[in-house]
Formats: sequence, C-alpha cells, structure tokens
Amino acid sequence: MTTTEFQVTGMSCGHCEAAVRKEVSALAGVDSVNVSAQTGRLVVDASAPVADADVVAAVDEAGYEAVRLS
Repeated sequence: MTTTEFQVTGMSCGHCEAAVRKEVSALAGVDSVNVSAQTGRLVVDASAPVADADVVAAVDEAGYEAVRLS
C-alpha cells in the first residue's frame, strides 16, 4: 500500500471535503481518502499505483487545486 499527501486549496467546509473525497475515491486503486478542509490536507492510500496527475485532476474536477507534498 502506498500513501501520498497533497495540499488542497479552496476548501472551506464539510461539503468541500465530501466533493474531493468522492472524486478521488473513484480513482482505480484508491483504498481510502482522508481530507480536511481545516488543514487543506489530502491523504490518499492506494493498493495500486495512482498517478499524482490523476489525483490532481480529480481534485480539479471537484473544483479545487492540489499539489503533492514531498
């Protein structure tokens, strides 16, 4: 299992978190998504490789911007 962390900008509430969680969870290989509007942190646990660009695109689809943290 791999864990990747992203910083998401623009979230302000639980609805924002739910939108990001829904889009990222739909990606193949993703097992769990933990997202916080308060910190802007998105943690993705995956059993198969998931491209950073796919996560960023899913967050974009939800209406927000994300960058991977090292």
